[in-house]
Amino acid sequence: MSKPKVLFFDIETAPNLAYVWGKYEQDVIAFKSEWHLLSFAYKWLGENKVHCVTMRNQKDDKKIAKKLRDLFDEADIIIAHNGDAFDIKKARARFAFWGLKPPSQFATVDTCKIAKRYFNFNSNRLNDLGIYFKVGQKVKHTGFDLWLGCLKNNRASWALLEEYNKQDVILLEDVYNKLLPWMDRHPNMALLQHKDGCPKCGSDKIVKDGIRANSMSLQQQWKCKSCHGYFLTRLKK
Repeated sequence: MSKPKVLFFDIETAPNLAYVWGKYEQDVIAFKSEWHLLSFAYKWLGENKVHCVTMRNQKDDKKIAKKLRDLFDEADIIIAHNGDAFDIKKARARFAFWGLKPPSQFATVDTCKIAKRYFNFNSNRLNDLGIYFKVGQKVKHTGFDLWLGCLKNNRASWALLEEYNKQDVILLEDVYNKLLPWMDRHPNMALLQHKDGCPKCGSDKIVKDGIRANSMSLQQQWKCKSCHGYFLTRLKK
C-alpha cells in the first residue's frame, strides 16, 4: 500500500474593496469588488520542493482555483495553519464560485488548533511558533503595499509574494513536525497504509513501553522511535 498523500498548503487572497463613510469600526455600505485568490503555495510530505501558483497575468483566479481543487482531490490529509477556519473554507468558496466539483473527502490537521489544544504558548500565530521553536520565521515584506502591488501587476511585488507564500509552507511543515508527537487525534497514518505502526507518522519503528489502564481495560503503550510520540492499543490477552 502506498503512503498517504499529505498536503501542506497556504493561500494568499486579495482584499475586499468596499465603500465606507469613515475609518474607525465602519460598516460596509457596498462592495465594489470582493476578495479572490492571489496565490497558493504547497508541498507534499516526503518531497523537498515547494511550489507556488499565482494568478499573475491572468484575468481571474479560475485556473489557480482549479489547480488547488485538484490538489485537494489528490490528498488524503491536508495540513494548514488555521486551515479549518480560513484557508480550506476560502478555497472551497472559490471552488463553488467557479462551479468546480467538490474534491473527494480528506482529513485535516490544523496546526493552529493543535497549538491551542495541547499547549499554552504566548501566541499561536505561525510566525511566533516558528520563532519559539527556532525553526524559522516568515519573510519580511512591505505590508499592505505588497498586496496592492500585486493587484497593480508589479513584478517585484509578485516575486516577493511568491517568496513569502513558499516560506509559510516551509515554516508550516517545520512547526507541524514539532507538534506531531503531542497529537493524540492525528489521522491514523498506519491505518491508511493497512499496516501496524505509529498512527501519527506511520512508522513501523515502534516499541512497547509499559501498560496503562483506563476505566474499562488495560492498554498497551507504544513509543515511536521515528516521531517520538506515544500511543495506546488494546492489550491482547
